[in-house]
Amino acid sequence: MRKPLLLLAACLSACAAPQKPVEFNTLIAHWTDYARPEYLKFVEDAQPDVAQVGFYGGHYWSLAHTPHGGGYPAHFPKVGLKENRDFFRQLNKDLHTRGAKVVGHFNIEFLVGDPTSAEGPRGFFKFYRDLWDEKLLGPKPVADPLQLLEVNADGTPIVNNNYSIGGMKEYWACLNNPHWRAVLKAWVRHGIELGLDGYMINYFYRHNCLCQHCQGAFKEHLGAGFTAGEIQQKFGIADLKAHKFTEIVSWHNPAQSSPLRREMLRFSQISIKRAFDEVFVQYGRSLRPGLIVAQWNHLGNFSQISGDERCMLPGPLWAKDEDYLWYSTGGAACYTDLPAGYLGEGTLQSRYLRGATGNKPFTLGKYEHTRVRVAISELAANGGAPMGFYTQFTEPQARAEIVRYYQFIRRNAAVYRHNESHAEAVLIYPRSKVHGGDVAAVTKFRDMGDALLNQHVLFDVLPDDLATPERLATYKAAYRVDDTAAPVLPEKRSRFELPATVRVSISRPAEGGALHLHLVNYNRTEPAEKKSAGGGIKDEKPIAVTTGKATVLLPAGQKAGRVRFLTPEQTTAAVLPTQQAAGTVSFTLPEFLVYGVAEVELLPNP
Repeated sequence: MRKPLLLLAACLSACAAPQKPVEFNTLIAHWTDYARPEYLKFVEDAQPDVAQVGFYGGHYWSLAHTPHGGGYPAHFPKVGLKENRDFFRQLNKDLHTRGAKVVGHFNIEFLVGDPTSAEGPRGFFKFYRDLWDEKLLGPKPVADPLQLLEVNADGTPIVNNNYSIGGMKEYWACLNNPHWRAVLKAWVRHGIELGLDGYMINYFYRHNCLCQHCQGAFKEHLGAGFTAGEIQQKFGIADLKAHKFTEIVSWHNPAQSSPLRREMLRFSQISIKRAFDEVFVQYGRSLRPGLIVAQWNHLGNFSQISGDERCMLPGPLWAKDEDYLWYSTGGAACYTDLPAGYLGEGTLQSRYLRGATGNKPFTLGKYEHTRVRVAISELAANGGAPMGFYTQFTEPQARAEIVRYYQFIRRNAAVYRHNESHAEAVLIYPRSKVHGGDVAAVTKFRDMGDALLNQHVLFDVLPDDLATPERLATYKAAYRVDDTAAPVLPEKRSRFELPATVRVSISRPAEGGALHLHLVNYNRTEPAEKKSAGGGIKDEKPIAVTTGKATVLLPAGQKAGRVRFLTPEQTTAAVLPTQQAAGTVSFTLPEFLVYGVAEVELLPNP
């Protein structure tokens, strides 16, 4: 099998010298309320490293000039392109003076509007036909906006009516269309001129578009990746040049998958990555060196083939040239069922993202507006940057806890900044099996991960194509979904006497000289309604961990010095009595509410 041309082109673009890694530990993201006066005061008090706010892509150009832009999703504070442009320019200045990097949301292809109506074109189509400013954006790539859209087999646009914003329909631009990429570049330049430090780009979807660009690019993908014999044997296509595809799908039901459909999905994700690289990495950074770029993607509880915008990407392209990651867990992790052992957590997802990216910053969009402290804590504990939605500064108690926890992270920056995992074992994520259509392997991976978490094993997650012998040699144990027996835990390991509702992680700081044990407590008084996400922080109701014991395995040649315990609810650290024996240090953990960090000082052991 040949190397696919699209993959080769994407790899070549990805081989450019990477920019200096972006490092941050706290983030706030808002789609609404950012025009309220108290928003900037909240930024002053919480002091986040990054403020993800404002809209610069399809939502802006579809809705900012309409009376419908004040609602979901962008909640524009003004009516008018210029009026909102002036607002965002000033907001970006105000955030910079408060020490935050500003990352704007950028909808890459989801367009709201009507090409024709009783009042003429509306939404995006009104903007494109009548409001496009060539002094601001340059010349239009094409005269007719319908030439930019994803289309069905008969050439009609793919259209939805799921949101019906202002009674308008939803259309999708084609990312394989070079004219659409030209539109995106004009929009990228516009946002940079308004003072942005970067973009969080979303709606990375390729639907069943059958336009000439997708037909041609998919044929090129197949022809470059496979011989004619392989194309006929594997995909049932006798004459690729003459073949007319009646579907080129992206996400689909794994039960209805096939080698050809998975190749369509792989093509979709590689071509989207190629568009991302061209528009944001190459062009965007040519305008603003150091431009922060990131994708807003979806993971849920490890949905694959039917979800996850990167599930079929080859490892070398996975998050290549991105500065941080946003993955939404959706409704999979915003409630608890403690009697059933369900903690509503993102721990396994966090460790997967950390391992797959090589320790890049990431956050989880948990849509968690109730267990605010847990959402912050589990990210901080596993190398992530708190938090995705929601940092609800308009609710006094939530605001107070966000400020408290963010300031805790800020005070203890040495614990978090550039830290690395110090896990003792590794769980292998079966990426190659997913590429072969085996999603049952992901279910087993998830079950194995839950079992290890329940036993308080300190483990990392690595995709199987990154799990080289050299990497695995650094761990005491490695667990794979192909293992037929239950995981055997290493005899020499850290051990914990803690409730099953506590998760344990371990990291080492950039400067060395210590280990940090992170403890996140999910125990709470649950809402009476089963699987309820709750009605805000008033329903978080954490139940404190009263005591516990830790026995931490020390690195070879080192012994423990002082052990301190830090928690956001206490302004000073407690020094804990310790016992040392056989390369370990043991100590009793004090009471903590949601999050605690035990810092083990390391000293030479001659």
